[in-house]
Amino acid sequence: MQFTQTPPPPLHELTSFPSNINPMNKNQMLRTRQWPGFQTSKSLGSFGDANCMEQLLVHCANAIENNDATLAQQILWVLNNIAPSDGDSNQRLACGFLRALIARAARKGTCKILTGAVDNVHITTHKFSIIELTGFVDLTPWHRFGFTAANATILDAVEGYSIIHIIDFSLTHCMQIPTLIDAIANRLEGPPLVKLTVAGATEDVPPMLDLSYEELGMKLVNFARSRNIILEFRVIPSTSSNGFASFIEQLKVQNLVPANNGIEALVINCHMMLHYIPEETLNPFSFNNTSVSSLRTMFLKAIRSLDPTIVVLVDEDADFTSNNLVCRLRAAFNYLWIPYDTVDTFLPHGSKQRQWYEADMNWKIENVIAEEGVERVERLEPKSRWVQRMRHAGFRGGLFGEEAVMEVKNMLDEHAAGWGLKREEEDLVLTWKGHNVVFATAWIPS
Repeated sequence: MQFTQTPPPPLHELTSFPSNINPMNKNQMLRTRQWPGFQTSKSLGSFGDANCMEQLLVHCANAIENNDATLAQQILWVLNNIAPSDGDSNQRLACGFLRALIARAARKGTCKILTGAVDNVHITTHKFSIIELTGFVDLTPWHRFGFTAANATILDAVEGYSIIHIIDFSLTHCMQIPTLIDAIANRLEGPPLVKLTVAGATEDVPPMLDLSYEELGMKLVNFARSRNIILEFRVIPSTSSNGFASFIEQLKVQNLVPANNGIEALVINCHMMLHYIPEETLNPFSFNNTSVSSLRTMFLKAIRSLDPTIVVLVDEDADFTSNNLVCRLRAAFNYLWIPYDTVDTFLPHGSKQRQWYEADMNWKIENVIAEEGVERVERLEPKSRWVQRMRHAGFRGGLFGEEAVMEVKNMLDEHAAGWGLKREEEDLVLTWKGHNVVFATAWIPS
């Protein structure tokens, strides 16, 4: 999630335009061609306005999709001059989309002249140490919200069980587990045996860790031992590309999930991982059509067949599933302004952590905008659609208790003003300045 050590020069230095497009001032260039449905330069006002930049990005995306190289290059030139990578939060956000559109244009061949520039703006990812990743996820409530809400409701669900089996589908490499082990160790009835089975996903999706899951497992086992808990750790190599089908099959073959005998609690913890299961939903209720094979639906039904004690599903509350590039661009632009806005409240300009944080967002933007097919893995769905999926798979909502709500509120008090919590029926939602960010839902078999 870190840019190359030597920052690339501005795109206007990397890219030479055709002879018929001179590096003129904005008003001169805007007059080169009328942009259909777009305001004239006289009525645009500030080019730095977020709404204006969104319109520019939309029109650029349309030009790329229509193979209009001249118009696409004109708009890219404007965006390059009004969206520096070190500007304010709106400019940095727009710069991320600018890079993604350049990558898409080069791959489509719309702007062949940009092909050489793409390599120079490529985002390289940072591999975190355990200490770095712990600090990284603690920067904002983005992940901590889900950790806190999930752990509180899991503790309630496993009360009285002498064996707790946790199946962890998590984007953050088990960073949630130490806090859960701490809480389990302190329960009144004494520590149980804890089994932890991890879906070791093979995709290179940030944040990435600089050690193997086997090494991570040893650290977790040693940590649990220091809390007087016996932890059995298993990792099953798997992939979201087939809906974790091999993972579920191995669980059954290895008999890692025994029949519910009243002794062992089975916890399914899904933290920002399930949206990597392939799905392209144009109709939010299309999965109710039994003739349509949906990997997400199949996964949830497979999870239901395990008869879990509780399932916790935490994810980002946005919709990046549309087949239409402009729809995805608008959805991503109107959601991903949030991390760029929040970063200004807690990380100084130029810090390594800020580079890592924003490179993570830039990776997401590029995947949503520049990629298609199996390469486009960032396919977020909103909470409302996941709720329908869970109900259709045979689950009913489990209410978060007041203790869980208080835990989340206390956690939010440690962060900048602007973060908030709201309840939507049986679910909890993290907000930033009133906008939904991440949701947490809890489920039990119906």
